[in-house]
Amino acid sequence: MTLAIGIDLGGTKIEIVALDGEGREVVRRRQPSPRGDYQATLDAMAGMIRTVEAELGARGTVGVGHPGAISPATGLIKNANSTWLNDRPLDRDFQALLGRDVAFANDANCLALSEATDGAGAGADIVFTVILGTGVGGGIVVGGKVLRGGNAIAGEWGHNPLPWPRDDERPGPPCYCGLHGCIETWLSGPGMARDHEAVTGQALSGPGIVAAAAAGESAARATLDRHADRLARGLAHVINILDPEVIVLGGGVSNIGGLYAEVPPRLPAYVFSDRVDTRLLPPLHGDSSGVRGAAWLGRDLT
Repeated sequence: MTLAIGIDLGGTKIEIVALDGEGREVVRRRQPSPRGDYQATLDAMAGMIRTVEAELGARGTVGVGHPGAISPATGLIKNANSTWLNDRPLDRDFQALLGRDVAFANDANCLALSEATDGAGAGADIVFTVILGTGVGGGIVVGGKVLRGGNAIAGEWGHNPLPWPRDDERPGPPCYCGLHGCIETWLSGPGMARDHEAVTGQALSGPGIVAAAAAGESAARATLDRHADRLARGLAHVINILDPEVIVLGGGVSNIGGLYAEVPPRLPAYVFSDRVDTRLLPPLHGDSSGVRGAAWLGRDLT
């Protein structure tokens, strides 16, 4: 069997997928991330790969999507919201542990590659993808190729300030990066929960807020409205600079179905154009589509 294995290393979970030679999934599973423990994270990823290969009786190429980026200057991870990865030689350590070459890319870039290759953005020349999860990231594919950038930070949308902030949004929540008011602090799952608690005094998770809104609670509905408007402002900045034909949302927050109806009508107020034709779409391959992109990435090693 020709096997391509992808790993999505997230802040709360590690997901693995194995694709056959036709790109069909033969295995997909996930387990919790060993938060705060770098070596345990490496061991967990290696263990998942070895288990899948043993089950399938085949050895595959391997690609890993991870938060942050590998610094071209130092070779170490930078900018990861999974802070235990920062300042570590993730690629070198993991390849040594696994005993083979492995391809690495930012997790949002893997999502972009997956959705631009055979997903919601297939056929578009410029695709921007967003991960709305534990953190907020962005990835760019132009002409079917991931745009990495000279500093390996192309698409790092989540660490720009929230555009056009309201008076009550200044200076914004503190971010782990050391600044205040980053897009990530507002639009991530924890950011939405923080905003809801700050306004209502009620501690609810993102799914809890969605469920409460569906049950008719006005305060939860208001939280989702604020989130949709902030997302529209953030994406308008991207459209003004990059002008993608398609924007694909990924991560757990992308499962809020109302985003695809609520955000597009808000974009014209912020986009410098007579009309906005950019399509906002859910990922064709689900909220964890990036793991497939990691598998596609590994195939480039052959």
